[in-house]
Amino acid sequence: MEIHRRHGMTNGSVWFAVCVAVLFALSAGCTGSATDGDRAAVKLYVLDGGVLGSDPGRYNLTKEDVETTDLSVTAYLVVHSKGVLLWDTLSVSDEERAGEPAGGKKHLVLANGQDRNMTLGPPLLAQLDSAGFKPADVQYVALSHYHWDHTANAGAFPQATWLARQADYDAMFAPEPAGSVRPVTYASLKKNPTVMVTADEHDVFGDGSVILKSAPGHTAGHQVLYVKLNNTGGVLLSGDLYHYPAERTLGRLPTFEVDAQQTESSRREVEAFMTRTGAKLWIQHDLPSLGKLKKAPEYYD
Repeated sequence: MEIHRRHGMTNGSVWFAVCVAVLFALSAGCTGSATDGDRAAVKLYVLDGGVLGSDPGRYNLTKEDVETTDLSVTAYLVVHSKGVLLWDTLSVSDEERAGEPAGGKKHLVLANGQDRNMTLGPPLLAQLDSAGFKPADVQYVALSHYHWDHTANAGAFPQATWLARQADYDAMFAPEPAGSVRPVTYASLKKNPTVMVTADEHDVFGDGSVILKSAPGHTAGHQVLYVKLNNTGGVLLSGDLYHYPAERTLGRLPTFEVDAQQTESSRREVEAFMTRTGAKLWIQHDLPSLGKLKKAPEYYD
């Protein structure tokens, strides 16, 4: 007691100091767990883009290798406490479908002359609205790559920051863009605020919950998206790293890769990434698997 008095402290003041220290420690603990809270708040909405008629021969597969020859088309909305990211933008824009309802048919001709037939899903903006979001709420847009079935509604988000890879950017705005493209669908992206992503693994929100991972080969700047969800766990959105599950199990490659050897390398790296993170692979074009997923306004967290 004498020591406490010499420092101007009574027994009561000592206890007060102890309580303050405890409260400070608890407060610090709460502050330290804010990142975990941010991660727990991440939501992932699946946006249905309809069904694309396809030929498994384009992927070095036979009809016997696949459950169905048709492919799904999807986009995804990632909602984080620090922002909203739209991943891919479907195959037919809301504007060009001109009110055609889900289930309607759409015939498209690509820049390289290919004919593609779509069975439409619901309009993209209507799906966002059902989840409580408007185009202005989307702060970031990222494309797995620039092929037509991923870029249709890219122009609907002029305020969003485009997270782009230089190699795909250059290919998109070349004098004569090559491959399965419809440049009119993404031309306005050139006016968007743009961040050129250079890291192999780009941490979008700085807490490891949403990562753009480089996976070139299908196109020179192709990328995949990792989303860490509190209850669902880690999910890896494939872009076009795979189209059918049989490509993965049989080791087959599409016939139209920009660099097939690079695709093989990217697949090995992504498989290692999934092993390291424990992520589940969602093949974006896998119609049977995607048909089982909840669609907006429902979500995964």
